[in-house]
Amino acid sequence: MPARTTDSTPERPDDDRAPSTAPEPCAGDDAPTPPPRGEGEAEESADAGAEGKEEEAGAEGKEEEAEETEGRTEADSGQRVVAVRRAADGGRRWRALHLAGCAVLLAVAVTGGAIAVGGVQDRGAGVDAVSAAGALSPGDLARGDLDAGIASLQKHLRAQPKDFGSWATLAVAYVEQARTNGDPSRYPQAQRALKRSLGLEPGNDQALAGQAALAAARHDFPGALTHADRALKENPYNERALCTRIDALVELGRYDDAAKAADTADDRRPGIPVFTRYAYVRELRGDVRTAREVLERALSSAHAPADVAYVATALGQLAWNQGDYKTALDHYARALAADDAYLPALEGRARVQAASGERTAAVRGLEQVVARFPLPGPLVALGELYEDRGADGDRAKAGDQYALVDAWTALARAGGANTDLETALAAADHGDKKEALRAARAEWDRRHSVHTADALAWALHVNGRDEEALPYARRATATGYRNAVFLYHRGIIERTTGDRREARTHLKAALDLNPGFSPLGAREARTALKDLEGNR
Repeated sequence: MPARTTDSTPERPDDDRAPSTAPEPCAGDDAPTPPPRGEGEAEESADAGAEGKEEEAGAEGKEEEAEETEGRTEADSGQRVVAVRRAADGGRRWRALHLAGCAVLLAVAVTGGAIAVGGVQDRGAGVDAVSAAGALSPGDLARGDLDAGIASLQKHLRAQPKDFGSWATLAVAYVEQARTNGDPSRYPQAQRALKRSLGLEPGNDQALAGQAALAAARHDFPGALTHADRALKENPYNERALCTRIDALVELGRYDDAAKAADTADDRRPGIPVFTRYAYVRELRGDVRTAREVLERALSSAHAPADVAYVATALGQLAWNQGDYKTALDHYARALAADDAYLPALEGRARVQAASGERTAAVRGLEQVVARFPLPGPLVALGELYEDRGADGDRAKAGDQYALVDAWTALARAGGANTDLETALAAADHGDKKEALRAARAEWDRRHSVHTADALAWALHVNGRDEEALPYARRATATGYRNAVFLYHRGIIERTTGDRREARTHLKAALDLNPGFSPLGAREARTALKDLEGNR
């Protein structure tokens, strides 16, 4: 999210006015699922999931193919989960070979046989609300059990394969599943489902918005913006396109444009998806008070457990960024009361516990998170907690977590995602420093956000290029975004370049803001500040 030196006024005459609240949250696309099209129309053949396989000719052949591949996909998915969990257990007898093999198996699981209709076991129930035609609306899907909702959509599409709206909804459900479960193998499946939808109804706004969401999930933010604009040209009120447009502008670092897009979305489709994005844009511009107020109002309008968990976790993250640990824990507790398996809340709670000195609970919590879904953020956090604890075997356990980041990036890249930012952040402190710099430069060439500026600054620092790093560190902190990691990185770089006064200022600011922002980073910040204070 790109750095800027000044804020601009959004379109609203009163820049401080929070967005309006709606009586009930809305999620998903705008139009209900259309009825199936005529029997005589041409239908695009379903992907068989393996490269080069010939298309089947006829609905019966395609249905049999889908069912056959669905079973194969479930087996591949099971192999992938077993591989990751075994690696996360940290068995060290075959540690090096096992971790290397894990990345290979992850990639194989992605490419070896997933198609748009498949990959989730049919639980039979689906979510609570199902349309008369048997298809789920996007809003229904967001409020229910995601896996069961996908299974219901798959069943519906086997019966009604020409329902272009349900193909688009299925695609977005796969994207959401990848986001919540850390499973980028869903991205190719989403892409194929979107191809089916657009083949049946070229230019339909639901599929175009789905393309935008998929591109954003893969970190193709210029593509996400292009697809969102196309969807909004077809339907200016498409909620998903409005939200993805904000996301893309934020990630590209176009914060003025993102603020205007958030105002537009609030005018057209006020609701929880828009409110949370509006709040984040305000937070990035340093307006924490408005961000908090918007999220609190969004939480008061949330009723579905998924909405409560999502918004309460956003409030917890906001409080954590400000070092308000008690408030953060309260919000995470509310999120987990709504959904006790919500991973972002479990991870956030563990980070607060670590910062509060509850190391045992923090380690246990992060171990539970990565055992289910080993994502780079919690893997690195758990590795650093092991390093900080320093018990027998902890160094090897930490190494296992850092190695698993490489396994995750292999999976994500096989799913078509760009992982350079994650690579740069993890490798700078816990991997190949030259690779960290390569990845950070590549990401900076694509987008100029505060996060990419910080990643590039730190990658340059660990490679001994602090004079070159300093302008990027300054840019990362220029928008007013209150982030202790950014302040810490800037202070360390300033200390290395000889600017002791500025280094003291920013290291102290980092520790004042969030004294437990990182087990290892906070310790280094305290040591460096003590040295600077002692040599004044």
